[in-house]
Amino acid sequence: MTSRPPALFVLFFFFLPFLLFPLAASHNITRILAQFDDFSTFSSLLTQAQLVSDINSRRTITVLAVDNGAVSSASGRPIDELKKILSLHVVLDYYDDEKLHNLRNHTAILTTLFQATGLATGRNGFLNVTNMGNGQIAFGSAVSGSPLVANFVKVLATRPYNISVIQISSVIVPPSISGGASNHSTSPTAAPVAAPAPANATLTPTLAPSEDAPSPTPDAESPSDVSDGPSPADAPSSDTPVASPPGLMSPDGSPAGAPSGNAADAPAGDSSAAERVVAGAGVAIAMAFAMLGSLQMS
Repeated sequence: MTSRPPALFVLFFFFLPFLLFPLAASHNITRILAQFDDFSTFSSLLTQAQLVSDINSRRTITVLAVDNGAVSSASGRPIDELKKILSLHVVLDYYDDEKLHNLRNHTAILTTLFQATGLATGRNGFLNVTNMGNGQIAFGSAVSGSPLVANFVKVLATRPYNISVIQISSVIVPPSISGGASNHSTSPTAAPVAAPAPANATLTPTLAPSEDAPSPTPDAESPSDVSDGPSPADAPSSDTPVASPPGLMSPDGSPAGAPSGNAADAPAGDSSAAERVVAGAGVAIAMAFAMLGSLQMS
C-alpha cells in the first residue's frame, strides 16, 4: 500500500515531458505578427479569413507575410477569395533564410494550405520558389506560365523546425482568381454556318475548314464540284435551269444535266450523285427488259 504513491509519481514525471511537448511546440501567428507594426493589416486579414486556427494547429509551417503597404491588393476582396489568397501564403514546410538560399537545383515547388483545403484546381495550390542566382529569391504561382511576382525580403521570426515567418515583397494571387482571360487564350469567333463564303475568299489558318465543318451549300459550289461546265464566276444560280447539250436525255425525259427530285437532298460536294441515280435507273430498266424478253421466249 505504501509503495503505490511513489510508483504513480514516477509514472507522472516519466510522461510529463510527453504531455508538455505539444504545448512547447505550439505557436500563435497573431502574437508573432503583433511584434511588428508593419504587419498589423496582414494579421487582421488572417483573422477575417479564419486562417489563424489552421496556422496555429500546424506543427511545421512557413508564413509568407506581406507588410501593410503591399497587402492592399488583397484588402476589400470577398471572404472566400481572401481565404484562398492568404492560404496560398502558408507553406506546409519549414523554410528560413539558409534553406531558401540553398535550394536544390535552385528551385522548388511548395505545397500550401490552399492545396490542403481541397479548393485549389490544377497547380493553383502550389508555389514556385526560385533562387535567381544573385542573392534574390523569387516567389510565384506554380501554374505553368505564371510569373515570379514576389521577392524574399527578410526573416521576421523562426522557431526551427516548427514555424518560420518571412516577409515577401507583394501578394501572390492564384491565377484561378486573378487570371481570367489573361491565362486562357480566346479563339476568334467563328463565322455563322449559314453564310456562304465568296468563291474568291481567302481563308486564314484559324478559320480553315476541318473535317467536322459543314459542307458548302448548293448555292455556293466550289470549282471542284462542277465538271466540264462554266467557271464559278459565270455559273448560273441553283434557281436557274441548266441547259444540257442536245440529244442527252435521262430515262424520265428530263435533261441529263438537270437535278433529279432528290438532287437537292444529296450531300454537297458529291458531283456524281445525279450520275449514280441515272445509272441505277438505266440498270433497272435494262433488267426489266431482260426479264420481259426471257418471259416472252419461255
